[in-house]
Amino acid sequence: MSTLSVPPVLTSPRDDAIQLYRAFKGLGCDTAAVVNILSHRDVTQRSFIQHEYKTMYSEDLLKRLKSELSGKLETAVLLWMLDPAERDATVIKQAFLSGVTNLFAATEVICSRTPSQIQLIKQNYHSKFGVLLEQDIAVLTSGDHKELLLAYLSTHRHEGPEVDREMALKDAKTLFKAGEKKLGTDEKKFIRIFSERSRAQLAAISSAYHDMYGGSLKKAVKSETSGEFEHGLLTILKCSQNPAKYFAK
Repeated sequence: MSTLSVPPVLTSPRDDAIQLYRAFKGLGCDTAAVVNILSHRDVTQRSFIQHEYKTMYSEDLLKRLKSELSGKLETAVLLWMLDPAERDATVIKQAFLSGVTNLFAATEVICSRTPSQIQLIKQNYHSKFGVLLEQDIAVLTSGDHKELLLAYLSTHRHEGPEVDREMALKDAKTLFKAGEKKLGTDEKKFIRIFSERSRAQLAAISSAYHDMYGGSLKKAVKSETSGEFEHGLLTILKCSQNPAKYFAK
């Protein structure tokens, strides 16, 4: 059975900066020391460490980590050092810049975030890369997938737990008529409802759909859509019901 090692009382950001500097000295890098320090600090503490390191050694800690580490450890640690919104923006940009654009990763990040998180991602994306996220999506994606992402990024959605039961029944009926009931699929209705409804409301729509038609909305999405468009819809739907379960899987 594995055990969890609880770190001792936290040292100051200055002490952490000193220990990291020592880990970089000599031949090679003491990666165990780097991981042990940074893995036991939250995003605010890591920010303080970066500031202290810059003040003491006139060197950017992120650049030093990039030069000292390699491979997947480098990728993980560098992403670790960013705040959540900046990390999401970076992951999306890296997905767009990969040899074969990794739309799966970009879609998952965008469609699993709340409206307030998306606003911070958009701000970080623009300030960090000098281009609007919507502009990159318009160029690098296409079809229904593009329309879904752009709608999901731009539409204001309520984040509270309140649910309109009557609207949920109406939307469930609309989705059934737009998908399983007709030959072909009215993708625009799926895009509108999935991008405009809150997580709580979409979960209520899913429940109403099952009660009214005996099948799950998730299965309907799988049978009526495909590719990245399907992935986006399913990510939105699953995160409306249980984000933690989605990410655990």
